[in-house]
Amino acid sequence: MSDILIVDDERDIRELIGDILEDEGFTTRLAGNSNDAMAEINKEPPALLILDIWLKDSKMDGIDILKAVKRDNPDVPVVIISGHGNIEIAVAAIRQGAYDFIEKPFNIDQLLVVIRRAMETSRLRRENATLKRGETRSAEMLGDSAGYRALIAQLDKVTKSNGRVMLTGPAGSGKEVAARYIHAKSNRSSAPFVTVNCAGVEPEMMEAMLFGRESAKRGIEPGLLEQAHGGVIYFDEVADMPLGTQSKILRVLVDQQFNRVGGSDKVRVDLRVISSTGRELQEEIAEGRFREELFHRLNVVPIAVPSLSERREDIPMLADYFIEQCHQSQGLPKRTLSDEAVALMQTMTWPGNVRQLKNLVERVLILGEGTGPIEARELPQESAPSEEEDGKVILSGTLATMPLREAREAFEREYLLTQINRFGGNISRTANFVGMERSALHRKLKSLGVVTSQKAGARVARVEDEGEEQIEQAS
Repeated sequence: MSDILIVDDERDIRELIGDILEDEGFTTRLAGNSNDAMAEINKEPPALLILDIWLKDSKMDGIDILKAVKRDNPDVPVVIISGHGNIEIAVAAIRQGAYDFIEKPFNIDQLLVVIRRAMETSRLRRENATLKRGETRSAEMLGDSAGYRALIAQLDKVTKSNGRVMLTGPAGSGKEVAARYIHAKSNRSSAPFVTVNCAGVEPEMMEAMLFGRESAKRGIEPGLLEQAHGGVIYFDEVADMPLGTQSKILRVLVDQQFNRVGGSDKVRVDLRVISSTGRELQEEIAEGRFREELFHRLNVVPIAVPSLSERREDIPMLADYFIEQCHQSQGLPKRTLSDEAVALMQTMTWPGNVRQLKNLVERVLILGEGTGPIEARELPQESAPSEEEDGKVILSGTLATMPLREAREAFEREYLLTQINRFGGNISRTANFVGMERSALHRKLKSLGVVTSQKAGARVARVEDEGEEQIEQAS
């Protein structure tokens, strides 16, 4: 992209600059007044704008046009030229975001040096945006369980809209990956995806980070909202946003504009907002820590991201993916998972969800034994459902005090519930794994007081006499 827009009220000057730049291999557009200039910018933002300060018979002068460009197209570098140059005008132009200032009559070689540097800046910004978009596309959604498929179906429904989405789910379940999936599949995929870590920023720094700063000494420093213009702003753990900032974000959502900290000019933005939280926002509202009106603005389309325990069937696929990632990025051994390791991983507790699984895989590859299949003994035991010592199972206190018959029934009941859980409610796969005929498994479940039923697409395994339910996604 080498399109340069030249705005000057003197025809001879703009045509001279245009001829010189076209001889250098650039393509140019010309405008002699503010109306023509804004029409060209709105039709297609240029890679670079060369702008005269004084424009005769125009509604806007160069500084006004500069402000408008920096507000709506902040990545476009602007080189200011003027025959009435002085230090005050130069400072004003740079403070409003101009790349450089050149006084008329200018030296052609000097002008070309400034233009080439500005174009290089524009190229680097585009490449940086492209790299960021590549990171978004690489954030893969993986799985085949019913819980995963239900999530993808919901995400696909919102990708083509501009509606605000609230993603809920426990820490580590993949809420940001889901947000990036929405962005990558949307018509904003070529625009930025900007994350606001609401829990990781000091409250007194939050507004400057979001809205940017403006001062005579440091000029304009765009904030995250401005950087996300045209794309997606993602509020990660929005419940941690300071109350004072919440009211200002609410105003941005209503007006689609804001003031930088220390500035007086309105900055307009076109944003899609996606938020996430691992907390119950209704409780936060009741405690006065979250604004109810902001909740309703953000919670237009609520989508629940399932925990890893609700999609255990996906664990082997996810583990294989993380093994490949560690191999590509760190050169760690590209190992496979033994059947015993898979079985153990599918019955472990996962309070850290997918993030915990990723960390576990990396730890095993770093500390593991050779390059062969990963064995169950290599997995950390703190999350395992039971422990062993010298090949002997260590009984829980409750189980150890029961008579043999009751203990056997309790073990069988818990074991079969665990396996049904592991296979996402699929009775056929459970029966195959435990080595029973399907009809025999049904009889055993009935004798143990375990009943299964279907509720809203989920398989329910319930201990009949205790009234406890374990709801797992059906296969």
